[in-house]
Formats: sequence, structure tokens, C-alpha cells
Amino acid sequence: MTKYYSADYILPVSSEPLKNGTVGVAANGSIVGLYPENSPELQDVSVKKLSGIIVPGFINAHCHLELSHLHRQLPEKQGLIPFIKNVIKLRDVVGINKLKAMQKADQQMRENGIVAVADIANKIDSKPVKEKSALYYYTFVELFCFNPEKAKDVFRAGTELLKEFSPLDASITPHAPYSVCKELFKFIGKFCGESGSPFTIHNQESDDENKLYRYKTGEFLNFYKDMGMNVDFFRSQARDSIQSIIQLIPVQQKAMLVHNTYTSSKDIYFVLRSGRSVTWCFCPNANLYIENRLPKIDIFRNHDFNITLGTDSLASNDKLCILSELKTLHRHFPSLSLTETIHWATINGAKFLGIENKFGSIEKGKKPGLNLITNVQGLEISEESAIEKLI
Repeated sequence: MTKYYSADYILPVSSEPLKNGTVGVAANGSIVGLYPENSPELQDVSVKKLSGIIVPGFINAHCHLELSHLHRQLPEKQGLIPFIKNVIKLRDVVGINKLKAMQKADQQMRENGIVAVADIANKIDSKPVKEKSALYYYTFVELFCFNPEKAKDVFRAGTELLKEFSPLDASITPHAPYSVCKELFKFIGKFCGESGSPFTIHNQESDDENKLYRYKTGEFLNFYKDMGMNVDFFRSQARDSIQSIIQLIPVQQKAMLVHNTYTSSKDIYFVLRSGRSVTWCFCPNANLYIENRLPKIDIFRNHDFNITLGTDSLASNDKLCILSELKTLHRHFPSLSLTETIHWATINGAKFLGIENKFGSIEKGKKPGLNLITNVQGLEISEESAIEKLI
């Protein structure tokens, strides 16, 4: 049986906002049509009238489901390096039901209108949750190795872990410029380039990352020392981290750079000149939680970039909610419009993951999920706005 929902606005994403429009949804969740106000096709059907804005299901473009048990365990605003040290110290603490924490996080995302997730995994722990979830997951098996001599072994172990995630959609990816050596980058780049798999990496989440690559200075040197790592082999590049590693990403590769908290206009132009196909992902609440700083959003808007939104993990966020990320963005960047940022929250993430034929926009034949954003003012969200999952 087809259900019909009407709201103050519908944001199909693939077309212009529809004021007082109606959307028809089949019993299997498939969109059967979009109808303007007073459409004659709706004369003999029952329409549920709602107050707010109907949008497609959200795409969480960056998450760490396996860190869900660290919710509220790490102090805020201490900086990236202390945060990393705490994650290393606490992620394998005994006595915590990690599976239950992941199941709860998965359910929270569903209730918050998320329909698909790009998730980072270092272990196989999250597979049972993903296999049973109503959400679509694409898993990025994340590799760490800053020592060139160990790169081949780490890569081989990563490919074995990737096999364990089968038949779920997954690929291999590097963690960050400060934790992956050039040799491992090349292994991963060749593997992903040949398979056509997407590729994601934490980028410029700390200014110390740029200091490391530009001058071989900063707190990462102390971090390596504390970890017992010898980095005598590393040479400064006299330029920021993204400028140093972008050439290691295959030209044909779909790459998503996550966080970008300390990315500059010069970095952006360097990436553009490199000819790489880059998506930029922002996780504003996590950026504030860890570094108490946000990316310079406006410098990214001057270009026709594919921009996505993520929540990061519950270790660095109070909740896994894309609407919450939107609120933070709009609060700090009032020039943003919802008609722009809803693309970041939906279709752009779907395009990066290659699932736009089903998710990301309200179009006939798709099964994108439907959310109602309540407590709005026209096409503007407010701090009181909430999400109601319709399907």
C-alpha cells in the first residue's frame, strides 16, 4: 500500500525544493512519485500532512563504529595527539561490552535518520553488527605503518582482514599522513587503483601534522618517541602534509579527505592542480571535541567540490546524528543554506560510495529513506530542530 506524506517543504535534492509538496512511498520503501501542491493525482488518496521539511535519509560519510564503547571516556579539547594516546590506551580495555556498544550506536544512527555509513575498521569486531543492521555499511579497513621496513607485512595483514569482511562491501585505506609511510601509501594506492575501490584518509586534523611535513618539528616527534618509534628516515617536505601525499594517490582514484581542520587555500589549489578526484568530508562536532576548531568551510565553497558530512566516532562525539552536524555548521557559518548543506548530508556521500542509484535523493524508483526535520523556520533549521524518521 502506498503512503503519501506532505510537508511545508520537500527537499528532493535532485530537484528544486517543493513547497507544500507530497511524496508517495510504496510499501517496500520505493518512491512512487513527487507531487506539487493541489496535484489532481492526489484527489482520491489519503495524505498525511506534516509540519517541517522532508529530506532523504542521511549518509554518514565518516564513522568508527568499533570505538563506540569509548563514549564519554575521553576528555574534550585536549588536542589530537592526547586524543590519539587515550584511544590507544583505552580501546582494548577489558570489562566493556563492545558488541553491545556497537549495536546501540547502530540503532542510534538508524533512529537519527541515517541510512548508509562509511565506516572505519581496524579489526573484524564490527562485522556481526553490520551483517544484521538495517543500515548500509561500506567498511574501510584502515592501515597504520610509518616504518617503511614493515609496510609490506602491514599491507598483507590488511588484505587478509579485508577478506574477513566479505561479502560486505569493503576496501583498504590509509589512516593519516602522520601514521602511513610512503611505501604503504603506494601499496594501498596500487591495490585500490586496480580494484576501483574508494579511498579515504584523515587529513590535517592537527597543525602538528603540517609542522611534521613542512619542518619535521612539532609534537608528533614526541609522540613517536613515546611510542618507541625511530623516524630518522623521515625527511621534511617543505610543504603541508596534503601537498606531500596527494601525488601518492592514483589519479583515477576516488579519494575522500576527512576533517581538513587545518587545510588552507594553498592546499586546496595544490589538490586541484594535482588532477585528483577528491571529496572533502567534514565532521564539525568531532573537530570541536578534539581540537576546539572548525575547518575554514568558506574556502571550500568557492569550488565545485563534492563535500560530505560525517559524525566520526562516539569517542569524539556526543551522538551519531547528521542533523546535529548540520546545526553546528549553520550556527558557525550563517551564510550556509540548507538547500546547499542537505546535498553534503545526502547525495554527495552516496555518490562517493557509489550507491546514488538507491540513496541520497527523493526520486522515483529509489529507496532513500525519508526524514522529517521539525521545528524549522521556512527552509532554515534551528537549535530546536529534531529528526523524525518516516521510513
